[in-house]
Amino acid sequence: YVISGELAHQDSMGNGTAIRPGEVQRMSAGTGVRHSEFNHADGRETHFFQIWIEPDHDGMAPSYAQRVVDPAGLRGRLCPVASPDGRAQSILIHADAVMYAGRFDGAESARLHLDPARKGYVHLICGRLTVNGERLQTGDALLLADEAEVVLTGGEASEVLVFDLAP
Repeated sequence: YVISGELAHQDSMGNGTAIRPGEVQRMSAGTGVRHSEFNHADGRETHFFQIWIEPDHDGMAPSYAQRVVDPAGLRGRLCPVASPDGRAQSILIHADAVMYAGRFDGAESARLHLDPARKGYVHLICGRLTVNGERLQTGDALLLADEAEVVLTGGEASEVLVFDLAP
C-alpha cells in the first residue's frame, strides 16, 4: 500500500510494474517466486506499507494482483481493498482477513461490525482520528480484541487502514 513515491515490482512470474499512491498490490509467494522491490520514484522518497498476512492453506501457486483504489471512494467510509472473496472489487487474498481503507475529516464517520471472537487492527497512515474512543495520530496503531465494532470519528485529514482478522 503506497503512501507516497513509487514502488517498482519485478518477479519471476513476468510481472513488472510501478505501484503508486492509491494502488494496492498483492503477491502470494505460494510454492515459490523470486521478486524484487525498489524505489521507482527517481529523486524522491518512497513511503509504503508492506503487510504480511499468513495464507489459510499451503501449496498454492504463486500469484500477483494490483488494483487502483479510487480516493473519492474512500471519503468518509471504509472500502474493502483486500479480502478472501473479492468483495467490492477488492484484491483477492488467500487468508481469513479483510483490509479496509478510508479517509476521514471533520464530521465524517464510519462503523465496522466485528465478530467479538475476531481481532481488529487499525493503522493510521496520516492525520488524526478517534477510534473506539482512543485518539490516534499519524503512525499510531490499535489492536482490538473482544470488540463488536470499530467506530471512527473526529478525523483530521486522516487516512486509515482497518483489518478484520481471524483470532
